[in-house]
Amino acid sequence: MAASNAGDKMQGKGGASQPAEQKTEEIPWHSLTLDEIYQRLSADDEGLTADQAERRLQEHGPNLIESGGGPSLTSLALKQFQSPLIYMLMVAALISLLAQHFIDSGVIAAVLLLNAVIGVSQEWRAEKTLEALRKLSAPRARVLRDGEIEVLPAEQVVPGDVLMLETGDLAPADARVIESHEFAMDESALTGESEPVQKSHEKLDGLLALAERQNMIWSSTSVTGGRARAIVVQTGMQTALGEIAGEVQKAVRGRTPLQKRVASLGSYIGIAAVTVAVFIFSLGLLRGYTALEMMVFAAAAAVSAIPEGLPAVISVVLAVGVRRMAEKNAIIRRLPSVETLGSTTVICSDKTGTITRNEMTATRVRAGNQEYRLTGDGFSPEGKITPESNEKNMEPGSSPDLDMLMAIGVLANNATLELDDGQWKVQGNPTEGALLAAAHKLGLNPVDTNHDNPRLDEIPFSSKFKYMATLNRNRETGDARLLVKGGWDRILEFCDSIQINGEKRPLDEEIRNEIAEAAESYAADALRVIGGAYRELPEDTEEAERSEAEQSLIFVGLWGLMDPPRPEAIEAIAAAQRSGISVMMITGDQGTTAAAIADRTGITRRGERVVTGNDLDGMSDEELSRIVKDIGVFARVSPIHKFRIVEALEQAREVVAVTGDGVNDAPALKRADIGVAMGIAGTEVAKEAADMVLTDDNFATIVGAIEQGRIIFSNLRRVIMFLITTNLGEILTLIAALILGMPLPLTAVMILWINLVTDGMSVIPLGLEPKHEDLLRYPPRPVKEGILNRTSILRVIMLAPVIAIGTLGLFQYMLNSNTEEYARTVAFCTLAAFEWFRAVSTRSMKLSIFAIGFFTNRLLLLGLSAGIGLQLMAVYLPGSEPVFGTVPLALTDWFFIAAVASSVLVVDELIKLVYRIRERRAP
Repeated sequence: MAASNAGDKMQGKGGASQPAEQKTEEIPWHSLTLDEIYQRLSADDEGLTADQAERRLQEHGPNLIESGGGPSLTSLALKQFQSPLIYMLMVAALISLLAQHFIDSGVIAAVLLLNAVIGVSQEWRAEKTLEALRKLSAPRARVLRDGEIEVLPAEQVVPGDVLMLETGDLAPADARVIESHEFAMDESALTGESEPVQKSHEKLDGLLALAERQNMIWSSTSVTGGRARAIVVQTGMQTALGEIAGEVQKAVRGRTPLQKRVASLGSYIGIAAVTVAVFIFSLGLLRGYTALEMMVFAAAAAVSAIPEGLPAVISVVLAVGVRRMAEKNAIIRRLPSVETLGSTTVICSDKTGTITRNEMTATRVRAGNQEYRLTGDGFSPEGKITPESNEKNMEPGSSPDLDMLMAIGVLANNATLELDDGQWKVQGNPTEGALLAAAHKLGLNPVDTNHDNPRLDEIPFSSKFKYMATLNRNRETGDARLLVKGGWDRILEFCDSIQINGEKRPLDEEIRNEIAEAAESYAADALRVIGGAYRELPEDTEEAERSEAEQSLIFVGLWGLMDPPRPEAIEAIAAAQRSGISVMMITGDQGTTAAAIADRTGITRRGERVVTGNDLDGMSDEELSRIVKDIGVFARVSPIHKFRIVEALEQAREVVAVTGDGVNDAPALKRADIGVAMGIAGTEVAKEAADMVLTDDNFATIVGAIEQGRIIFSNLRRVIMFLITTNLGEILTLIAALILGMPLPLTAVMILWINLVTDGMSVIPLGLEPKHEDLLRYPPRPVKEGILNRTSILRVIMLAPVIAIGTLGLFQYMLNSNTEEYARTVAFCTLAAFEWFRAVSTRSMKLSIFAIGFFTNRLLLLGLSAGIGLQLMAVYLPGSEPVFGTVPLALTDWFFIAAVASSVLVVDELIKLVYRIRERRAP
């Protein structure tokens, strides 16, 4: 859909049901005045009431882009019959029917139906789980409701809502700008325009292309800078992007790389199965069996070779795994990331809020040339400010420099403090919340201060410029001042004078050095350092300009903010490092502060090199690639630097997980193998670009997710190894019997029963096996390592013959003293029992079953109990003999069966023992 056409299909009156093409001609939103828009939408710039919003939601429906949705039950049912394996079973059933083997044909049909029911049930539940998780990570919007700002799911936005937009937000709907401050949007997804588009509230005349409507905001475009208010004019399918299905929710429907690898493995096994079937068919003819009999038998043998339940198992294991991650605050947005997590070798993490608590508290202040200390914790306004030289409690008027610094912290500030259930919390940026709390401790009331000095304009903070500024006018004097706060080094660059004892003085080199030394001492104590300055402007000034904010400022002072490390992050960093995962801190903060936090958390040791953004600017990509793996801390970096670091790590063949929260972090999040967005502090743009969202913004959650990714992969490997071992054991049993000239130890129906019923009772429980050991003790799995590694393949090769030898040996023993039907029943039950014991031994790849306990996977116990019950029914239930060809067995026979079948458990335990001994002896 061309951009211009998309714009011409916008609807009017916020979601009426008439064709969108007609509505565009009636209401060209960009060319109307704001009053005309308010009138048409029956709204105003104060937003809607809750009742109005509810009525409009009922009238226009949710603000969603219609998509194909998840698969229906019918499509899932049909899917169960769409595989070469199923086609082979259908052919076998048809051949049996034509040969008037009605029992065989009926059993195959029943097995097909049972397999379909199980597959549909498992995949339907998996799909519902993933659908619920997608809703958890769906975009949210800030709107005015009943005069208050509310954060709600974007699907609840309705025409007439007033949006509150700032850097990093995704526009939830099409809207007209009401008010803007240096506001720009990235519309490249819609118009192809690569540069951010500056927005304005001014009315535009004429029929304009979509990209030229600079007073309009389009759904799903992102805010790259500034702040704005806008009134929603179109929602859902009536937006400019309404014809692009899935643009908002971005549902993941494709197969993951793991599923593709398993499908590829299945194809190879299928080819091998057909080859084996042809071999068995030919061998059977040579042994005197009829062609019809061997055709059915060979088809059943081919079925036994293929792990047909695997695709459904993978869907269930992945779905349950990501649900468990969500319960532990990690929401997976893209399924392939689950597989990649286990291979992660480097975590590039932000500092603030991820490794630290993001509970800023101002503990030291420098105003003029005086140092002060602050008491109190968190965002509580309780506490006091005292000079370092004495215990005098500072109040308003005690120091004009301290008064001015605290006023800057209050006025150049967009946060608020609220008392919630007895605890003070910040609405907005935690750094700004800490400055408000500091002002309270001096005795300044932020509400009164803002009332006496109303804001005229604002230069919003950006990671590029590292400062923000507001233009305020004093009501009493009429004086206009530009108040600036930000990184202390940036602020100091903009200053040519300093306020000391209320007087303006030249800022000479000696004073600059004193300020820098004070800032460095704060940073060495792991304090984040913020600088404050101002500039007097003519009284008639109405707009804040960057050119004025970046020169001729009067320096006032510094805040030193403590943000302590999370104790759980320190433990997680140590666990990651033990696992062979490198942890890097990439922060926009000062190098000294970053190094101090890195030292406290164990990322680096004291004195190790810190690379700054300026250092990176002087490095070529080749130089960065050479050193990147040896650096633990990158400080004072921009999002562009972060992207280069990730790129260099990937060129060094590292598997990189990187955290981000800002709109400019999106390129690095997309480039990384695992992009991790912050759920609390992160922007909607960052969340959309990420593979995983942390709902608690905690570094420990990343490490926990990596461990869960390893658990999921090891469980899938466990299931595949179980299926291939038992299936190969069946095939070896059949081939060996034919080669040795023995009677067939199993009927076709018996083979199908064991493969589709006995196996089916164990695979899902094995796929959900709980963790038995600290998987973070081991290094990351090579990203290109196959589903079955060398160790797994060796165990399959060693254990499958045990199953074949045990089954055939007991079959021959029973033939010596019993009928062929009796011996075949014993072989049937022996092979089933081998699978039960193999399921138990497969629960751990290294640990003994006696170490992990027989009862720690209750789901497997239920599955095995059901499998044993079904097996007993197949042997003893009246009417089972004509279906399976079985006869009732004596109790003593079950002792023989258990003794022989348990050999696979004994052999596997010996293999594990040898593995553990070799592991302990390894250097």
